[in-house]
Amino acid sequence: MEQDVAPRLLLSDFLRDVLGFTGTHVGCEQGACGACTILLNGEAVRSCLMFAVQVNGATVLTIEGVSPDGTSLHPIQRAFHENHGLQCGFCTPGFVMSACALLKENPAPTESEIRTQLSGNLCRCTGYESIVQSVLQAARDLESAGGQSAGKADSHAG
Repeated sequence: MEQDVAPRLLLSDFLRDVLGFTGTHVGCEQGACGACTILLNGEAVRSCLMFAVQVNGATVLTIEGVSPDGTSLHPIQRAFHENHGLQCGFCTPGFVMSACALLKENPAPTESEIRTQLSGNLCRCTGYESIVQSVLQAARDLESAGGQSAGKADSHAG
């Protein structure tokens, strides 16, 4: 898709306010909390630290595009639900997107590797143990499903 944007419009604001993808949450607006994490060309990035014009020609995946068909839960989302890794839910999209990036790169991470990857995402409800268990389960579920992709290619901005 193509869209004209103001040169200084933040990517997080573009996703939420222009495109209506409100699953990308904005917490600190300084890149410290991870709530606005999206995948940019498969890499986890903080959308509040980027201008929308910086993603020109790139593939952007938000939490709205993680579901394999738009209605069912992706194995990562399902694991968060089953392991109570979502508590209030504000931080969940950022954690899911970070987990997508991790499991794409490392389909069988250790607990330590998961904790390191997710260390840039903050949960105010202190649900870290459940979140780590969610990612461990998602890795097992994805492996038994034959390595299903952690997120479909879905270009939201370009």
